[in-house]
Amino acid sequence: MTGSAPSPGPVGSFFRGVGDLARGFGYWRTLPRTMALGLIPAGIVGLVLLAGIVTLAVFLTDIVDALTPFAAGWSELAASVVRIAIGVAILGGAVVLAVVSFTALTLLVGDPFYEKIWRAVERDLGDAAPESEYGFWRSVGDAVGLVLRGMVAALTAAVIGLIPVVGGPLGAVTAAFLTGWLLADELTSRALTARGWDAAARRRLRRAHRARFLGFGVATQLCFLVPLGAVFAMPAAVAGSTRLVRTLLDTPARGRAVSPDGS
Repeated sequence: MTGSAPSPGPVGSFFRGVGDLARGFGYWRTLPRTMALGLIPAGIVGLVLLAGIVTLAVFLTDIVDALTPFAAGWSELAASVVRIAIGVAILGGAVVLAVVSFTALTLLVGDPFYEKIWRAVERDLGDAAPESEYGFWRSVGDAVGLVLRGMVAALTAAVIGLIPVVGGPLGAVTAAFLTGWLLADELTSRALTARGWDAAARRRLRRAHRARFLGFGVATQLCFLVPLGAVFAMPAAVAGSTRLVRTLLDTPARGRAVSPDGS
């Protein structure tokens, strides 16, 4: 008698999400021309945001000094500690916002390119892609929503970064997880929306598979932090998110298809 496979647990599910992104990168080998289309919008948006981050870094000391006139009369050590903490918080928050904005803007600008990738991956997995009702204004709304949520994540990470001593690493970890969650949500939206899943249904699915979505999103976010990584990782993230959705909907734990209402 054959039983169902045991649940991998949160850690195993997290690394399955990482594996979904890795398999997305595999499409660079099987669908190189289609994947290469995604380099165009990613490269354009990436250059613009990178220029913004570099400009911020160049003027960061001046910005921090302007924000901390109260520390002028402090001892050099105390003033340096406070200013370094504020600088790290500002730069960290800006990076979080840049990563989220990169995804939102790239998907918006490159929608026709990424739709081709999505459809190609759907066909590769066995079925024609369902008809998408995304549309331009839906993409604009999703992009604005993602940027706004990214601003909240950036502010949260920046505030945590102000904690003395441990603020820097703790803020970085918080930023990675918050940003990863947002990226996983946005990147899986097309494949789910095309199947009739509204925002509430997508939230239920993400909660039911929280660790796997988080693993996929965190891995994507870390790739985006590597120089030029965002440009090459974006097509892979679109492909990997499509595979993640197909895997969850086609092979659920109880061996039956999952519907938007959870039945």
